[in-house]
Amino acid sequence: MSHELEIAAEAAVAAQVAEDGALAHGRAQAHGGACANCGAILQGAYCHVCGQNADDHKRSILHLAWEAVEGFLHLDGRLLRTLPDLFLRPGRLARDYMDGRIARHVPPFRTFLVALLIFIFAAEHATHEIKASSDAQAKARTAQLATPEGRAKIAAADRAEAAKDQTTDLAEAAHDRDQDLKDPDENKAKVQARYLAETASVNTRYAHAMAKADRIAQGLPVDTALTVTSNLEFKEGGKVHHANWFKDGIQHAIANPEYYLTVMFAWGHRLAVLLLPIVGLSLALVYRRRREIFVYDHLLVAMNLLSFSFLTNAAALMLPPSLLWQALGLVAIWTPINLFQTLRGAYGSGVFGAVLKTVIVWAISVISFFMLMTAVMLVALAEI
Repeated sequence: MSHELEIAAEAAVAAQVAEDGALAHGRAQAHGGACANCGAILQGAYCHVCGQNADDHKRSILHLAWEAVEGFLHLDGRLLRTLPDLFLRPGRLARDYMDGRIARHVPPFRTFLVALLIFIFAAEHATHEIKASSDAQAKARTAQLATPEGRAKIAAADRAEAAKDQTTDLAEAAHDRDQDLKDPDENKAKVQARYLAETASVNTRYAHAMAKADRIAQGLPVDTALTVTSNLEFKEGGKVHHANWFKDGIQHAIANPEYYLTVMFAWGHRLAVLLLPIVGLSLALVYRRRREIFVYDHLLVAMNLLSFSFLTNAAALMLPPSLLWQALGLVAIWTPINLFQTLRGAYGSGVFGAVLKTVIVWAISVISFFMLMTAVMLVALAEI
């Protein structure tokens, strides 16, 4: 699917370059010549009778290369008008699209496709950086495990982490027990039984972690595969089935993280496009009383919103790992602000109405995003 998106985005840009190049070349011979299709006397870059382009498409390779550069510069000229509005004045940009003032801007669907393509490249870059960092850490750990001093240091750190996790988990279990005992509807014996079962599980995990640390310190082989201790199961036809595929998928993902992320992105590219109708229909829902605004208009606004989201997140993903989470936090704050500005400018909503509708559309979008991400993760686990 990512390949198809790349082709679509490249075709969109190529079409614009070809169109702009044709206009530039066609204008030079438009006046007074005859239309190659219908023979009418040309009065502009296009035939006023049949609409065919006046360009004869006959030019040298050098001329063709120059027209491509010229076409990109012309496209950038429209980008210089579109991008500032997309980031700083999204309401005005959406209003221009809704009112049909499109010629001054890059077409919204083209912007959406290119923004999605840039986001895909940025996400794959971030994945590559995370994988490189993980490989570097694994190599450093392997080097430490090669010496007694290094093994002792790793074992000490693992024991400290295990002790910290045990203390935290036992405290949470005790807190949950105390809260449940305050509920008059709870059976105290069952509450105590749950508490004892949870503490036993915590202590088992602690003992397993300590045994693993001892084997590391002694230089003995350690099974690094994840042990899933939770009782994952589902009911079908009155029978209980254990979700072994989930356990196996997690173990395969840990063993082959790069392949797992590749499968995730393959499905993520497909599902990302679903955000467009989701956002568009959520806008149609909150503005259902505005009969003069059609679903098509809502989809235009949704393209702007998603283009902004894809581009800002792509910019964050291209930053060094030390700045990544701060940048993503800023994007998470800026995105609803951009949505508020869009609703104010595009739909003319009042401040209170725009705030209320922003909360609704934002909540629907975030919930849908996490549902899609969960689906992507589960599908990827099932495929690896």
